[in-house]
Amino acid sequence: MSLIASTPVDRLKEPYARRWWALLVLCLSLLIVVMANTSLIVAAPDMTRDLHLSSADLQWVIDGYTVPYAALMLVLGAVGDKFSRRGALIAGLVVFAGGAVAGSLVHTAIAVIVARATMGIGAAVIMPATLSLLVATFPRAERAKAITAWSATSGLAIALGPLLAGWLLQQHSWGSTFLINVPIAAIAIVAALVVVPPSRAAAMGRLDLVGGLLSVITVGSLVYAIIEGPHFGWGAAALGALAASAVGLVGFVLWELRHPHPILNVRKFADRMFSGSVLAVLFFFLGAYGTIYYATQHLQFVLGYNALSTGVRLLPLAGAVFVGAALTNRLTPRLGMKLVVVLGMALGTAAILLLARVGDGATYTDFLPTLAMLGLAIGLSTAPCTDTIMGAFPESELGVGGGINDTALELGGSLGIAILGSILATTYRDKLAPVIAGHLPEQGAHVAKDSIGGALAVADQVAHSPAGGPGQAQALVTAADHAFTHAVAHTSLIGGIILAVGTVLVAVILPRHSTAEPEDQHSDMERVEVEVG
Repeated sequence: MSLIASTPVDRLKEPYARRWWALLVLCLSLLIVVMANTSLIVAAPDMTRDLHLSSADLQWVIDGYTVPYAALMLVLGAVGDKFSRRGALIAGLVVFAGGAVAGSLVHTAIAVIVARATMGIGAAVIMPATLSLLVATFPRAERAKAITAWSATSGLAIALGPLLAGWLLQQHSWGSTFLINVPIAAIAIVAALVVVPPSRAAAMGRLDLVGGLLSVITVGSLVYAIIEGPHFGWGAAALGALAASAVGLVGFVLWELRHPHPILNVRKFADRMFSGSVLAVLFFFLGAYGTIYYATQHLQFVLGYNALSTGVRLLPLAGAVFVGAALTNRLTPRLGMKLVVVLGMALGTAAILLLARVGDGATYTDFLPTLAMLGLAIGLSTAPCTDTIMGAFPESELGVGGGINDTALELGGSLGIAILGSILATTYRDKLAPVIAGHLPEQGAHVAKDSIGGALAVADQVAHSPAGGPGQAQALVTAADHAFTHAVAHTSLIGGIILAVGTVLVAVILPRHSTAEPEDQHSDMERVEVEVG
């Protein structure tokens, strides 16, 4: 089979023979994008200690990946549509792997943030390319099953990232966790050249560069404000970013309404199936990512599990995602997309609210039902929404469709980590501050109130200090554990309420039945560039 460029055709008489192998490559590519965040969660304590990270530093190590990732997906998805979806996938994997290698070698907070940002740029190319290639490669009759497998991969990555990172951290430094993604990216690059068909939008006009720039300003500024404001205060930087996002949004909508070939047809949001699906993805991942973020910290800092043990204890979440994905394939045709999505979101809401009951003495068994229910909810809700979103776009805009779906997912996750993380930090600080007042030096008290990881580090210093001792250290650990457990319960209550509101909104917006079939110019097979010769 030739690996050289080929000729586009309107329809393939037969489905692409290697489409399931191609799907495996697309799922491997998605896997490393998600693992880049989940593996970092368990590596964070080692990074904090070795690089002497403040809570602000750690936040930007995490979110240095998120800002370019969320901001660039829409425009880079359109670039893939225009020139080559497979080429975009391979280019994104190369950039991502390069950032990962750099992240494993550097030794300062700034350098790690830059490496993470490079990985975020690569991820912004990879994610929309995986979805656009999936839809372009599979006939309509098989597409829901393929999207379900794609969605289930996210759940696998949520557990596999911490598991692999924990295994590496037993023998190596935190830099090794960056390298998890490199061999997988290398395999995906080679396999993409062999089994993924080249694809592009043959009928696409000129790129809407102004619309693309406005989308980057709008989403990038919004994500920056979401991260900066709740954690570091609504000062000039956060408010300026929020204002830039608002101005960018107005400019984007006005430009797209007038442009003959817009990067995104904003009139699609008038379609309740489309807008309800986008909103469902955003709200659901707000609750899910935020909950996983602080539940993982509780397993490590309060219950004392090491990185590997934490990864093992997240496996029920991954298993439940696969169960939910299997169920959604059976339930959606029978019950309808709306009912399955709303049921999934309601189950996710109940899962988060269960953690509002945790208290001192809570064990892993108190977290297990939440992890299992949350995984089941992810499996149920995500695939029907993604299928609906992608079905709303014609062949020439598949990359844009993938960009919209993935932007909603990443924006929701950023909101969840920022908002729920801010509530967690504030509640923890307010609960701990009066207990340690007057018992620690000012600097030590500041570090202890900053995070539970900081409190444990201070306790270790106190235990070996002539002015302290093991008794005082244990008292600080007990107070920090109590404060963090209280913060988890309080944050879970707020998170559950937010997702409940989102569930109601989605139930109201989504119509009972779709009024028309999705805009499907690819019911048998997308316009794919097939290899000839």
